[in-house]
Amino acid sequence: MKLSVVIPCYNERSTIGEILRRVRNDGYDKEIIVVDEGSSDGTRELLQSELAPFVDKLILHSKNSGKGASLHSGFAAATGDVVLVQDADLEYSVADYPGLLEPIEDGLADVVYGSRFVGGAPHRVLYFWHSFGNRVLTLASNIFTNLNLTDMECGYKIFRKPILDRITLTEKRFGFEPEVTAKVARLNVRIYEVGISYAGRTYEEGKKINWKDGVRAFYVILKYSPLFGWLRPR
Repeated sequence: MKLSVVIPCYNERSTIGEILRRVRNDGYDKEIIVVDEGSSDGTRELLQSELAPFVDKLILHSKNSGKGASLHSGFAAATGDVVLVQDADLEYSVADYPGLLEPIEDGLADVVYGSRFVGGAPHRVLYFWHSFGNRVLTLASNIFTNLNLTDMECGYKIFRKPILDRITLTEKRFGFEPEVTAKVARLNVRIYEVGISYAGRTYEEGKKINWKDGVRAFYVILKYSPLFGWLRPR
């Protein structure tokens, strides 16, 4: 099984080198695809110079259009049997790969979501309202998709490549999470959820998601619901 690891990044100079080293040394047969969203802090220059040996495919966007836009490009370039989304900020641990990939390797799952809210792995204690908002968005998503996820917004998502090939994605920012969830749910494929560790960042440390992304996520949940088809462009 070949793994395609897609890493979207924007202004992650302080962490991109370490995450690439961890991913490269995780022991799986893989290709590493990095999509830089117009970084202005030196991330792009690092990727093109000393970090180049750690990257199999480097895609450079001229401007920051968002995580979803990066993933669209990364998914299109992926050639592995399985595609894994890896954030560049060290919030998610590469040590969780074996558990996340196990349901797919065992032939049980087509899609695997990580969850920060199940299992006994370590979690950094941070923002109450982020956690609360995440649970509200997950509940709303579950209502319209008839899934029982605990962490729809989790950054760790893994797909068999043929599943991604059946989906057309349009959301360019963090609306990717509810959009891909809605579209995967329509395919009636096997979805598993695996507990993961989480070392969240503060805004001072570089966290980028904000309340506007939460509002957009709720809109996207409605947009891709069968009950609200009029929200989608014709």
